[in-house]
Amino acid sequence: MSDTTSVNGLPRLNEPAPAFEAVTTHGTIRLSDYKGSWLILFSHPADFTPVCTTEFIAFAEIYPELQKRGVELLGLSIDSVYSHIAWVRNVEEKTGVHIPFPIIADLDRKVATAYGMVMPGASSTETVRCVFIIDPDGILRAMLYYPLTTGRNMQEILRLIDALQTSDKHHVATPANWKPGDQVIVPAPKTMEMVEENLKAGYEMVDWYLAKKSV
Repeated sequence: MSDTTSVNGLPRLNEPAPAFEAVTTHGTIRLSDYKGSWLILFSHPADFTPVCTTEFIAFAEIYPELQKRGVELLGLSIDSVYSHIAWVRNVEEKTGVHIPFPIIADLDRKVATAYGMVMPGASSTETVRCVFIIDPDGILRAMLYYPLTTGRNMQEILRLIDALQTSDKHHVATPANWKPGDQVIVPAPKTMEMVEENLKAGYEMVDWYLAKKSV
C-alpha cells in the first residue's frame, strides 16, 4: 500500500494514487493494471440499496462515453464478492441494465482506508459516495465526496473528465460552468513580458490576468 496519504488519511491531489491489489467481480485487480488509461474509482455505501442501485445504472449508462475518452470504471464497497455478484445479477434481472465494470470487494477495508472512503460522522460501517479520478500515469487528479443521501451527477463526472483532458492537452484552465466547446482560460501571466505576449496573441482579454481563447 502506498504511503501517499495526508495526515488526515486522505490521499493528496497531484500525487501518486495509493496502490492496491483487490478481489473484484472480474478477478484480482491492481491499480497498476490501469496504467496508460484514465480510471474512475468510486465507492458506494452498500449493495442492494436504492440510491446505489440508481447510481450503478447511471454509471453503466455513461460507460460507453467514458470509454470514448479512454476512461475505465472501478466500483467498491465493503461487501463480499458474492454480494456484489448477486446484486449485479439482480440489477440486470430487474432493470435490464448490464453492469460492465468490476466492483472491488473490500471486506478488509484496505482500499477504503487508503483512499479515505469511510467517514465515521456519516457511517462507521459503510463507505460514503466517493469519486477518484486517476490519470494514465497513476496520479490522483480529482476527488469528489457525496453524502449517503445524495446520488451523484453523471454529467458532472463526464464534464470533469473533459475538463481535465482539455487542460492537459492544451495547457489551459477551464472556467466555472465550462463544457466542451466553450472558451478556456489562458494561464495567468507571471511577468510583464508575458502580459505583453498575451495582449498581442489575440485572446479575448477581460483584463491582463484573465484571458480566454477557443481550442
